[in-house]
Amino acid sequence: MFAVCIASTNLLPAQQANNSAIIQGIDTSVNARNEGILGYTVTEHYAVFRSQDQEHPAAEMTVKTTYQKDVGKRYDILSESGSELIRKEVLARVLENERVMTQPTNRARAIITSSNYRMNPSGTESLNGRNCIVVSIEPKHDSTYLFKGKIWVDAENYAIVQLEGVAAKSPSMLTGAAEVSRQYAQMDGMPMATHAKAVSKSWLLGETTVKIDYTGYEIKQRSPQ
Repeated sequence: MFAVCIASTNLLPAQQANNSAIIQGIDTSVNARNEGILGYTVTEHYAVFRSQDQEHPAAEMTVKTTYQKDVGKRYDILSESGSELIRKEVLARVLENERVMTQPTNRARAIITSSNYRMNPSGTESLNGRNCIVVSIEPKHDSTYLFKGKIWVDAENYAIVQLEGVAAKSPSMLTGAAEVSRQYAQMDGMPMATHAKAVSKSWLLGETTVKIDYTGYEIKQRSPQ
């Protein structure tokens, strides 16, 4: 028993060192993306579903998103249909929240790094054919831009593959914090969102699910030094 205790004690520093290396890898990957992408355009399709009906959207919107590192995001609506109330109270709020979050003054406090989150690696899983490390994340400060939950990062390059969590703070007193999931794929060497889903509840609209698909990325990257 004494020998087992000694062995367990000796494992702790090694595990802590390994966790520190993982967290440092995540920071390096996220910061490289944040600094390396000067801008991009992408087509985003939003579909809003009510309650248990996940087949018939109550509202839809397709937008052309333009991101510039020194400006943030702006949106051009290409098409929209369905409930005007939902488009105004749900989709317009989602777009505005993203616009504000990506402004340079807010961006640093929204990215998934150890400066904003306490991180705890908790194992490995295979996800979409990629060997991933599962990491629990908990915000270090209250913000509508941060989440409490888990991320899956590529075990080789620490790029984020998937996020699941609950927003740390609701953007509106009328709704509860959204349950969010987001999937990423490597495009031009950068992890970019491909699909996302957010589920929230409000006294006005009940339960709403927003599903987002991202297609047609055109990415402008910083030239290698």
